[in-house]
Amino acid sequence: MTVNHPRSGAPCKSVSPRGASMIMRKKKDEYNPKDTIPTVKHGGGNIILWGCFSEKGTGRLHRIEGRMDGAMYREILVNNLLPSVRALKMGRGWVFQHDNDPKHTARATKEWLRKKHLKVLEWPSQSPDLNPIENLWRELKVRIAQRQPRNLKDLEKVCMEEWAKIPAAVCANLVKTYRKQNIRRYCNIFEGL
Repeated sequence: MTVNHPRSGAPCKSVSPRGASMIMRKKKDEYNPKDTIPTVKHGGGNIILWGCFSEKGTGRLHRIEGRMDGAMYREILVNNLLPSVRALKMGRGWVFQHDNDPKHTARATKEWLRKKHLKVLEWPSQSPDLNPIENLWRELKVRIAQRQPRNLKDLEKVCMEEWAKIPAAVCANLVKTYRKQNIRRYCNIFEGL
């Protein structure tokens, strides 16, 4: 256990080996917001994230505040997708993949993608979500669980930190596996038959 000794009557904070924190104070002192740690009750809560990656690594991760509509989605693409493409040095031969969410298939979104000359992978309607980013979200969730964030603010911070730490090799493997799986699907090659 570590203890920060109080100076000039300040509360004393201790941290248990499990990471739980306690604030010890004198009875006459009121709760001071600077000495409290916000917690999440009843299973926590969640945050909604948009992220991108390529075989070269993770791109930006963006927290979505409020309800996302087509305009917000396009703004996210402007502020996060395009800078990620530049940061990952993707060049011109890349293909953008998203699913058939109405925000993604809206006429205004399709027009924006066309004006930006972005090649989009066609996605059959009513198809299962085979997007490799689903595997990356799982990787992120495993990493977050190991860190045990205590509240939504901490959760967002941990998400950003862990997303940035995902090795490019993990991303490259997801892209490689995805390509192999889709070649089999599109060519109707079924192993074991």
